[in-house]
Amino acid sequence: MRSSTTSRANRRQPLLHACVAAFVLTATTVLAGCASADTTTDSASTDKQFKPVKQQAGSQITVWADSTRLASVQAYQKSHPDVKMKVVTYDGGADGSTYLQSKMQLFDRTGSGWPDVVFGQPTDVTWASQSTKAGIQPFAAPLDAKLVPDSILNGFAKGSLAPCEFNGHTYCLRNDIAQVVLWYNKSLMDRWGYKAPSTWQQYEALGEKVAKDHPGYLVGSVGDTNSHESYFWSAQCPAFDLVKPDTLRSALQDPNCTRMASLLDKLISAKALATQGFFSQGFAKNSGSKVLMAYGPSWYGQYLFKTGLKTPAKQIAAAPPMTWEGESTVSTGNVGGGVWMVSSHSANLKASTDLATWLTTSDDNQATAPTYPAYTKAAEAWLANPSNKDYFANDVTPAFEQAANAVWTGWSNTRFSDSTAWSSVVLPALTSGKTLTKTLPAWQQEISNEAEAHGYKVVNQ
Repeated sequence: MRSSTTSRANRRQPLLHACVAAFVLTATTVLAGCASADTTTDSASTDKQFKPVKQQAGSQITVWADSTRLASVQAYQKSHPDVKMKVVTYDGGADGSTYLQSKMQLFDRTGSGWPDVVFGQPTDVTWASQSTKAGIQPFAAPLDAKLVPDSILNGFAKGSLAPCEFNGHTYCLRNDIAQVVLWYNKSLMDRWGYKAPSTWQQYEALGEKVAKDHPGYLVGSVGDTNSHESYFWSAQCPAFDLVKPDTLRSALQDPNCTRMASLLDKLISAKALATQGFFSQGFAKNSGSKVLMAYGPSWYGQYLFKTGLKTPAKQIAAAPPMTWEGESTVSTGNVGGGVWMVSSHSANLKASTDLATWLTTSDDNQATAPTYPAYTKAAEAWLANPSNKDYFANDVTPAFEQAANAVWTGWSNTRFSDSTAWSSVVLPALTSGKTLTKTLPAWQQEISNEAEAHGYKVVNQ
């Protein structure tokens, strides 16, 4: 196996630049932004237009992967020595996404150079499933077009392949997910006689009690660049809802948005909810020991509490996502997760598809993965790995598994990041003392502006 490196100066991953990068440098390429699918219609995206190039059995395949996934690709090569491979490492984060798209557009123009297998973000599928040049088929091959069996595709966690699905076809395999759960310090909760809340109303009441009885302790934060994905996504707030292929609904006056904003405003006012991000500079030193609860992704356990806040082992526990009282449906958000795509231009689709399938579904690979696998059986192997559970004060399996199948698919992937408007409008407003409720119109306007700039029609009702 030959390896080369594609380098670019000063490239970072926006999702994590204000979170993990502050003190978890090793995780900056582990976590990639994601949402449900952009359903943009393109006639060239259907399987009828997918025409495999002349296949060359045994030909070399070129794989583009980020540094975090490099070891997995190398493990595949070791267990499949007959497969000829060339591996190129590149930044697979959000900024790398722009690079990846521009490179594939260049290959489309020149008619050659495409890699066979690529690791990327779910947002990459918004362009990879569409033609960029007349006469050139989309980069990503429809994997459900007799490449990956239904038995495999049906084995992924409910909704986890939504970012891969366009026009009724599946253009990627999900590597990992970052389902949102309720993290809490079990040692402190037990000492103070508290129980982990199961509803948002209980969460609000407990937060206000904590503010009164234990000033300085926190039940969460809304100050990171992805905090909205934990709270507003979980609340089924239609901030990024593609109702038609070219139409985005961003309706932040929807009751699902306003009641979450109101709840968070109350906790911010009580000083139980931080407006400073968990991953912002100085937080770990000044407030790291005061985090009683955190509503956030499955990777918070290892990368926020263990590595970032240095919380001792056997203190942190996980509970399932919360719901609203009187409502039976449990939904949650997602803050991360990458995908593998197979090139429609590959001259060795069999080897390319086998690699992408192994990387996402193999117990041997996923049991030691840094983040929670999207493939259900692989997730079971991951949870059985002591290194993924021994740090915690309880068995995180029930919470993780329930949340993995409860991620709301109404928060859509778009051709622009969902974090930009939150970071540029909402976070400065909170810092200046404005409430979330009063900031909703400005947040909605900024989302609308971005959407229109990227070619979407926008509805706000």
